[in-house]
This record gives sequence, C-alpha cells and structure tokens, in this order.
Amino acid sequence: MTTLEDRPNTALLVVDVQQGVVEGNHERDAVVANVGTLVDRARQEQVPVVWVQHEGRGTEEGSDGWQIVPELAPDAAEARVRKRYGDAFEDTDLEGVLADRSVGRLVVVGAQTGACIRSTLHGALARGYDATLVTDAHTTEDLTEWGAPPPDQVIAHTNLYWSFTSAPGRTTETVETAEVDFGPLS
Repeated sequence: MTTLEDRPNTALLVVDVQQGVVEGNHERDAVVANVGTLVDRARQEQVPVVWVQHEGRGTEEGSDGWQIVPELAPDAAEARVRKRYGDAFEDTDLEGVLADRSVGRLVVVGAQTGACIRSTLHGALARGYDATLVTDAHTTEDLTEWGAPPPDQVIAHTNLYWSFTSAPGRTTETVETAEVDFGPLS
C-alpha cells in the first residue's frame, strides 16, 4: 500500500541492463532472459516499462557500452531515464515519469545488485513507493578482487535482506520471475 496518493499503478523498472554494465556479470544470459520475459508480460498487461541507463566511465551516452543489451528492445513509447548516481531517482526525472503514469509500485530488475539495484530500491522506499525485487532478474559483476563477496552471495544477500525490509505504509517483497504479479500489493 504505497504512501503516494492516487498512484494505483505498477511499473517495471529496468535498471542499467546495458552492454557496458552487464557484460561478464553473474548468470548474465539467464538474468537478461528473465528481464525479457518480464518486459513482454508488462507490455501484454499494459504495465509501463521504464528503462534506466547509467552514464559514466564506459557508459557515456551514445557509446556501445551505454546501449541496452541487444536481446532487449525498448519500445519508442517507453520512458527512458538517464542517471549518473546509483539511485535511479537521484538527480533524474524518474519521479516525474512515474507520477505521470500514476505509479506507486515498482517491480525492479537489472544491474548492478550491490550498487544501483540496492540504491534504487531504498530510494523508492524512502520516497513512498512499494517495491518488489525480482530475485532471479538482477545481477552483478565480480568484485572479489576488491574484497567483496562473490556475485552469487551479493545477490543472495540482497534477496534475503529485501525480503525482510519494511517501512510504515509501504510494502516490499521478493519474488521470482514466474511469480511476478503486476497488480497492486496488499
């Protein structure tokens, strides 16, 4: 039950599924396939799909690394949000895009689990959104060289703690691709 008034709709938020972001990531092909499944379902159910693209080193706007992976094809009518920070709401027009579509609930997929996915989930919750993390539709790179846990553990930990995250008047959940329901949370 989102705290945002008159925002009954759900949107699929596809975060940073870009060539320069997911290349070499943990279970990349399976995750991209799951994202594609959800994009197709959202379109069939007339649920807004919002594409977020990170701009930075290796993902400069217009570069090969900035492009959405070739397996996925954003529709020209679907919103695109450019970001420079982990949280897709920070210094972007995402809030306006969602408000225009009366969205109060997000189904979140994409990359990188330990950075942009976590930041965006928390950013959504702090701003009053209900937020669903699709457990088998997000991925991350291997940062063990710098002391991080292996990617599968980062993903498992994020899935675990999001399943226990809560805030007054908002709902969070974790589900697998096959279990996603784009209707409102109760």
